[in-house]
Amino acid sequence: MQDVTQSNWLKRTILRTIAITLIGLAIVGPLAGTLLWSFAEKWYWPSVLPQEIGLKYWRTSLSGRSQVMDSLWISLVIAVIVVVIVTLVSVPAGYALARYNIPWKRILLVIFLMPQAFPQLPVFINMASIFYRYNLVGTIPGVVAVHVVISLVYSIWITTAAFKSIPAVLEEAAINLGASRLRVFFRITLPLAMPGLIASSIFVFITSLDEFTGTFFVGAPFIQTLPILMYTASMGYNMQYASVIAILLTIPALLFMVLLERFLKAEYISGLGV
Repeated sequence: MQDVTQSNWLKRTILRTIAITLIGLAIVGPLAGTLLWSFAEKWYWPSVLPQEIGLKYWRTSLSGRSQVMDSLWISLVIAVIVVVIVTLVSVPAGYALARYNIPWKRILLVIFLMPQAFPQLPVFINMASIFYRYNLVGTIPGVVAVHVVISLVYSIWITTAAFKSIPAVLEEAAINLGASRLRVFFRITLPLAMPGLIASSIFVFITSLDEFTGTFFVGAPFIQTLPILMYTASMGYNMQYASVIAILLTIPALLFMVLLERFLKAEYISGLGV
């Protein structure tokens, strides 16, 4: 009996180890290849590893006058503008959806999901044709508008959940003690909801920073963000520059995911049950 138990335990351990190894390779493998390419100065088939490694492409990419730094700056500016606009829209909208009995509330929340419910390509082609009439194609305002449409769904749902997770009795108690609704919102509700709002802002920032398709159809060739530059480099089979850009895009995403783990608590997710 003991031999059978040990045999079953050994089989489970082997299967678990194989599964973890495969998952690790699936996740780390592409990242490891990208990292190698960013340092490879010469890497020709059929060699498994680069023939020459160095910092040549990193130095060129991070120099003050490089296309990479210009595109990084444009991407960051657009992402920050999008975060500000989306936050200004989603905070009052999320509070209203969480606190008031708005007619067709569930339908409104579903409407915010509509841009994500359809294939992205026809949506962006349609937006590009509309923006062309108003001279927004190839401009930063046009790209910002596309990113706002894409990001609003995440922000509305997360902020609604954040406000819904705060007990309404706290606001009612403060109002009964003589505080105005505006004072209650800024002194009680908003500070309590701040972790959820920070999580929402991080999602929006990462989404804007990584957005390619909408930026390509509305902004290219005049607005060149990092994803657009990475696409251009990869199409020219300049794997070193494309890999450097991919890592630059990955770093903020990893940092912000650590922040998300801290700020996005389970109670905000449970608040989605509207």
